[in-house]
Amino acid sequence: MEHLIESGARQISEPRINSRIRVPEVRLVGPQGEQVGIVRIEDALRLAGEADLDLVEVAPQAKPPVCKLMDFGKWKYEAAVKARESRKNQSTTTLKEVRFRLKIDDHDYKTKVGHARRFLDAGDKVKAMIQFRGREQQRPEMGVRLLQRFSEDVADLGQVESSPRQDGRHMVMVVGPLRTKAQQAKAAATHEGEVSDNEDNKAKTKAKNERRAQKTQERQKRVSTDPKDVKPLSHSMEDYLPDELKNR
Repeated sequence: MEHLIESGARQISEPRINSRIRVPEVRLVGPQGEQVGIVRIEDALRLAGEADLDLVEVAPQAKPPVCKLMDFGKWKYEAAVKARESRKNQSTTTLKEVRFRLKIDDHDYKTKVGHARRFLDAGDKVKAMIQFRGREQQRPEMGVRLLQRFSEDVADLGQVESSPRQDGRHMVMVVGPLRTKAQQAKAAATHEGEVSDNEDNKAKTKAKNERRAQKTQERQKRVSTDPKDVKPLSHSMEDYLPDELKNR
């Protein structure tokens, strides 16, 4: 049976390892996935000890159970990292609520729209609700016009998922974000990568220019243009002959 470890309010199941595997024989798999075959549990534990690895039961329902030689601590760490990355990429959308009154003043309306835009920009849905008072229930068309105005004011960040509908003294409309949280996170990561690439390219270009300037300075040092270093031209052909041919 699998060993259960309690973590907070939930339980995480772990495979049996080493001495907790209580079967006479197992089908053994090597650390690189190679098939060793069916061996006695004593031999499998001995091989695990010699390789400084753990014997981990990966298929307890098989007959005989399948066990693999691995570094169980390293495997648990890598599994936890993958789980965290998976949770980061999940889209967890929250439904936020913005309430309006039918006779809302312009300043209050703009404040409510600002809240809604912030929610949509963060990847959350927005439920716009109008609460009718008294005889206002007899004028649902005014509520529809107000919600249509609201949807137009946030159209660059969200789209209507549920059209205005009246339920007693309330009228509700739901607007969803154009981009989910996962898409926004991916876009942000891509932008960071592009910025990093641009910075790397700038650094490489700067280093290349510095090396080019250094080589130019070295060439200028080797080839002097100072008049003191320039030898006068000779009109005698003998001056241009090799030493062994001179004065013969």
